[in-house]
Amino acid sequence: MTAPVSLVLAGTRGLGFAIAGELLKRGHRVAIASRSEDNVRDAVEQLGSYGEVIGHATDVRDESELAGLVERTRSELGPVTTLVANAGGPTVGGFESLDEDDWNSAYQLNLLSVVRSIRLVLPDMRAAGSGRIVATGSSSVRRPLDGLTLSNVFRPAVNGLVKDLAVQLAPERITVNMVSAGRIDTDRVRRLDQVRAERAGLDAEAFRANAQSAVPAGRYGTPDEFAAMVGFLVSPEAAYVTGQSVLIDGGLVPTLP
Repeated sequence: MTAPVSLVLAGTRGLGFAIAGELLKRGHRVAIASRSEDNVRDAVEQLGSYGEVIGHATDVRDESELAGLVERTRSELGPVTTLVANAGGPTVGGFESLDEDDWNSAYQLNLLSVVRSIRLVLPDMRAAGSGRIVATGSSSVRRPLDGLTLSNVFRPAVNGLVKDLAVQLAPERITVNMVSAGRIDTDRVRRLDQVRAERAGLDAEAFRANAQSAVPAGRYGTPDEFAAMVGFLVSPEAAYVTGQSVLIDGGLVPTLP
C-alpha cells in the first residue's frame, strides 16, 4: 500500500512540527512549510530520522506561493491526501490597538490560507477517493481570549468553514475536522504569558504557576499530546469522524457542547 502524502502548513515549529513528526511516525510522507528557509532546513534535518520529509519556504498568506507549494509536493511526493491547515497566531491586541494591516494580515493568515489550501488539494483527494483535512485553532473557538481580538474573530470563522465543508465532502469520503489548543507549551504561549505577566506586575514563573493551577489537569499540555489527536483524525480509524471541533486543553474550557 502506498504511503499517504501529508502537507503540514507552518510545520517547522511548535504544534506544526509536532504534527509533522506524528504523521511521519505513522508512515506518512510529509511536506512542511514555513516562511523561513532556515527554519525549513533545520526542521527537515530534525524530522528526517522519522521518515520521508521535504520542506518548502512558503508564505501561506500568498496564494501563488501556496499553489507552488502544493504543486511541488505533488511532484516530489505524490498527490496530497492529508492536509493539516496550520498557521501561526495573529497579532496580539485588543480591538482598538489593531489597524487595517493587522486585520488584513490575520484574514490572509488564519482564514484564507485554510480556504486556499483546501481548494488546492481537493482535486487530489477526489482522485484518490478519500482524504483527511484538519484545521488547527485555539480555545478562542469556544471562549473569547483577553487581548486576542483577531484570534477571537478568525478561529471561529475557520470552525464554521469546517462544519460547512464536512457536510459537503462527507459523501466523497473526505473528512474535515478542527483541533484547537488550550494552554499548550509552545513558544507563542510562552510569549503570551510573558506579556500577561508584565501587565499583571508578576514575574513569568509566578504567572505561569497561577495559569497552570487554573487548568483542571494541573499543567500545560505538550505539542506531542496535541499532535496525537491530529494523528488519530487523519487515520483510517477516524473515517466516520467529521465536522468535529476538538479542544485539547486539559479541561480548561468546560463549555457545552
